[in-house]
Amino acid sequence: MDQVVVNTELVDEVVALCRRAGEAILEVYARSDLGIEVKSDESPLTAADLAAHHILADGLEGLLEGVPVLSEEAAAPPFSERSRWQRYWIIDPLDGTKEFIKRSGEFTVNVALVDNHVPVLGVVHVPVSAVTYTGLSGVGAYKMAGEQPGQAITVRTMSGRGGVDNPVTVVASRSHGAGAVDDLLQRLSKDLGATDTCNMGSSLKLCLVAEGSADIYPRLAPTMEWDTAAAQAVVEAAGGQVLNFDLEPLRYNQKDELLNPYFYVLGDSSFPWRDLLSGIEVRR
Repeated sequence: MDQVVVNTELVDEVVALCRRAGEAILEVYARSDLGIEVKSDESPLTAADLAAHHILADGLEGLLEGVPVLSEEAAAPPFSERSRWQRYWIIDPLDGTKEFIKRSGEFTVNVALVDNHVPVLGVVHVPVSAVTYTGLSGVGAYKMAGEQPGQAITVRTMSGRGGVDNPVTVVASRSHGAGAVDDLLQRLSKDLGATDTCNMGSSLKLCLVAEGSADIYPRLAPTMEWDTAAAQAVVEAAGGQVLNFDLEPLRYNQKDELLNPYFYVLGDSSFPWRDLLSGIEVRR
């Protein structure tokens, strides 16, 4: 891996870009008219998505020479071209557009650097709270509040969890797959003990596991690769795992479509998650 990949100065530059994108998003957020359109896949698009896309795409192209940018808000090159990429930026300029429209505040700016199918650098910025999460492979994960210095974050231990006073915290999507998650929890409850569910929008769900506020996030609804790459880098740098339903690490740019499989975000890596989750089937 090149030295530039593990350069914290590069992380700082990406953070600055994400904050600029966040400011552009908040400018639109303050308007009564969010400029809402509907894309061909029937998902919403706002003026904020586009403003953030242009800031990030233009800025990232100048950071690493010859490294392409893959964005939710731009046409993806065919796999015949993408398959030749060893390293590329993947971005979701506004993750949680539905939450943005609902004005819940639970939306993020996501930027990741993927190297050989692995997200090695990730920045997740929350415009409304000015909180930023970063993850860098081999270095660690950090959480920054505004302009304050970053504080190291790690996943938390499962030791002692499962009691009524210390339940296992499960993160669930606010908008997707809740019924399937309830089914899964019923199957796991006898092994996990007492559980508590936290609902959240956007890639913040993964960040809750990374910072030790939650233990497991089962994603049982569709996501795209740009939805997860940045936060996966944060989770893995914090000591957690993001595994598909075959319990293998989630990887990127390995197929024609950019749709992720269902996956688990897991905290404490010393906990026997694989024994617990192997063989579980989920209704789709």
